Amino acid sequence: MKLTTMVAIAIVSACLSAQAQIDTLGSKKESKKEWYQNFAIRGYMQVRYNKLLETNSNLGCEQCDRSWGGEGGFFIRRMRIIFFGQISKQVYFYVQPDFASSPSADRLHFAQIRDAYFDVGLDPDNEFRFRIGQSKVPYGFENMQSSQNRLPLDRNDALNSAVSNERDLGVFFYWAPKHIRQRFSYLVNSGLKGSGDYGVIGLGAYNGQTANNVELNSEPHLVGRISYPFELKNKQIIEAGIQGYYGKTVLPTSNLSTVSGRTVKTTFNRNYEDRRVAASFIVYPQPFGITAEYTMGQGPKYNKATDSIETSDLEGGYIMANYMLKHKNHIFIPFVRAQYFDGGKKHERDARSYLVKELEIGVEWQPVKNFEFVAMYTISDRTYEDFSRRNNRQTGNLLRLQAQLNF
Repeated sequence: MKLTTMVAIAIVSACLSAQAQIDTLGSKKESKKEWYQNFAIRGYMQVRYNKLLETNSNLGCEQCDRSWGGEGGFFIRRMRIIFFGQISKQVYFYVQPDFASSPSADRLHFAQIRDAYFDVGLDPDNEFRFRIGQSKVPYGFENMQSSQNRLPLDRNDALNSAVSNERDLGVFFYWAPKHIRQRFSYLVNSGLKGSGDYGVIGLGAYNGQTANNVELNSEPHLVGRISYPFELKNKQIIEAGIQGYYGKTVLPTSNLSTVSGRTVKTTFNRNYEDRRVAASFIVYPQPFGITAEYTMGQGPKYNKATDSIETSDLEGGYIMANYMLKHKNHIFIPFVRAQYFDGGKKHERDARSYLVKELEIGVEWQPVKNFEFVAMYTISDRTYEDFSRRNNRQTGNLLRLQAQLNF
């Protein structure tokens, strides 16, 4: 009887142990996430109006905002929905279409891919990673900074003229220590207007014809960037960076003007040297901030004296001061930016020549996390000339407004 009892107890104990193992396995199976469970969606929308206090309707900026000047009215500048996710420990993907792309001043709200890439980490913390696909070219702080976070309504002419829409198709390598990657993330998530995580070191090869355009010469552009956010003892963060790229760009025939049967003169194969260097310096607004960048280099530029497109020197940059003021749940960030650019814009008609002198004074108001409002007064002096428009200097002032939804 005693032996029978012992056997019964042993059987019950074995059953309970087996059931516990089954429950543990089931729990582990339930906790395992499929890739689509790491999939997230976010986005933002910007609506603008540029006609208040406008003094010259002929003043515009093709690179900036196609509703600026002319008969423009209310305008959806961006409508972005972002799909992203860490689908495994070392593989991340990011796809961002824009549903408000504008191929011309009278054609609005087309859908177009902005980003479509994936990151492959080479170590468990993804300190070393490759980015493959269409993404931002690591050149310039403001170019890297999302339009969702930027204070002025448009990027500066000088550095943004390097890469239209800031993006191209290629392969990029990024490295940053884990704690610096966390710092880059903090600078965005805390509302300090960071640029995002593009590594301490970034290297890449890309087509050089800018986003959503085919390669035309089988010679990739090469780019390199070093940028480091230093944290001081008082928790103030200062970021300094230097970057440069080199390649040969090809001017598409569709971007060349013909006037009275004559076409603007180009090199025989429309290939032009395209090389630049730039320096960046950022003091994050805690509460006072400064951002400054300057670029120099060479690229194609229209010369009205010879009616031809030539490789010419270019230079320019900007400096911006801002201040973050918090009152209860509201955030106010007044800012002032002065910019200058003397050079050609390779992605515009005839590599249009520019001389830009501009001052912008504005304020961003954030009453809640999901809504922002910007009012910005622009004082502009722009000379922009091409083969069909040889003498074109426009000056004027205007008040620009933008409402932004974040979700």
